[in-house]
Amino acid sequence: MAIIAAGIIGMRKTKSFNDYFLGGGKIGAWMTAFTYGTAYFSAVLFIGFAGQVGWNFGYSGLWIALFNSLVGVLGVWWIMGHRIKQMSIEYKVSTLPEYFEKRYNSKGFKLYSSIAIFFLFIPYSAAVFIGLSYLFKVTFNIDYSLALIFMGGFTGLYLVLGGYNSMTMIDVVFGIIMIIGCAVLSYTTVNAAGGLTELTAKLSTQDPRLVSWLGPAGFWNLFYLTFLTSVAPFAMPQLIQKFYAVRDKKAIRTGMIASTMFSVIIASVAYFVGSTSRIFLTPENAPNAFSNGKPVFDSLMPDLLNKVIPEYLFVLMLLLILSASMSTLAAIILISSSSVVKDFYAGFVNKNASDKTLMNLMRASALIFIIISVILAYFKPASIVIILGISWGAIGAAFLGPFFWGLMWKRTSLTGAFLSSVIGLGTCLVLYFTGSPSPQAGTIGMLLSFILCPLISLIAPAKSFSPAESGA
Repeated sequence: MAIIAAGIIGMRKTKSFNDYFLGGGKIGAWMTAFTYGTAYFSAVLFIGFAGQVGWNFGYSGLWIALFNSLVGVLGVWWIMGHRIKQMSIEYKVSTLPEYFEKRYNSKGFKLYSSIAIFFLFIPYSAAVFIGLSYLFKVTFNIDYSLALIFMGGFTGLYLVLGGYNSMTMIDVVFGIIMIIGCAVLSYTTVNAAGGLTELTAKLSTQDPRLVSWLGPAGFWNLFYLTFLTSVAPFAMPQLIQKFYAVRDKKAIRTGMIASTMFSVIIASVAYFVGSTSRIFLTPENAPNAFSNGKPVFDSLMPDLLNKVIPEYLFVLMLLLILSASMSTLAAIILISSSSVVKDFYAGFVNKNASDKTLMNLMRASALIFIIISVILAYFKPASIVIILGISWGAIGAAFLGPFFWGLMWKRTSLTGAFLSSVIGLGTCLVLYFTGSPSPQAGTIGMLLSFILCPLISLIAPAKSFSPAESGA
């Protein structure tokens, strides 16, 4: 009922495309903080990443939580938050492709980036749907396909009605649920293990590296996952959008602190609880979580929750993961829809499209994107971590260099931006499809994008530069 109410209220506040997509650009600090945090963390974290990272790294997975909070949240808000808001006003843009067009004076870059966003976000959305559906299947014994259809319809309901206004209102509720849920989850997990000391001793008995600063999977695997999940937010369109929509610089300062604290709580609890899976789960007591004696990572956390959460509290856990996931899905769908409607249709097909037409097309595009994502999720092409790794890695590789350096350094040229994007994205995809793990492929692609952009810009400098740019 709360979701339906948020959709109706958001719809009443939505009078234009700008209202639908950015909430009128007047969203306050706390709403922005919660909508950033809930867009960052989803079922992908609680179902896929927490299970796989916890099993492979033990306590050292908490390094990922730390860097997610300090780099992916605090760093993004502190270094780029106000610059992004200022840029959006001076350039009069509301999407990442529009920024690339204005910053680099290139319609081709706008077209390329809008296409990339739409196609690269589909697997990301599918990964979230897969995580949710696994949870509902294990918990309620609901058919996987029915769970997918239910989640797709549920997400589309409030998003199609009210857009960004509905999303930010419900994200505050979702964020509070996530904080309460994480507090309960951490307490019940430690209690079920007999206390933190006993929990640590049991993990150490299985493998001392599970409680050391570096887990069994080794430094480089930990580095790839940490870099991928912590640095990609500097160029993720659905997170950048939050700064287009925030009210002002004061709201950014307040939101930075609130969002960082939210991240510390959510990420730390998720990875900590995931590290306990080796204690509670075996092939004998959790057959769904193992296949031929080996862990099925996407099923570890649903089975673990069944073991450690009392039945009367399990609804809260469902709300925790549902809250995180629907917020992420809403953010992804809005950005993907805008790449089709605002950037492609209004930018190249019908430049005179009315505001009402764009808003209605956004709603239709959101439904289409949900349907495509649900269909992909139905076929479960790979594990959640693999799907998210390639999606985040590819998006980061495509946009990290061009966006970061374009915003921060006035000498960044179109040649440097475009070539670093193509080389970074191409390298990421080639590495992945030739057998490299997705976090490794994504990290290498992002590093190339980040390093090559300024280097190429020095070799092929920009001919001119718009005074609207606020970088150094």
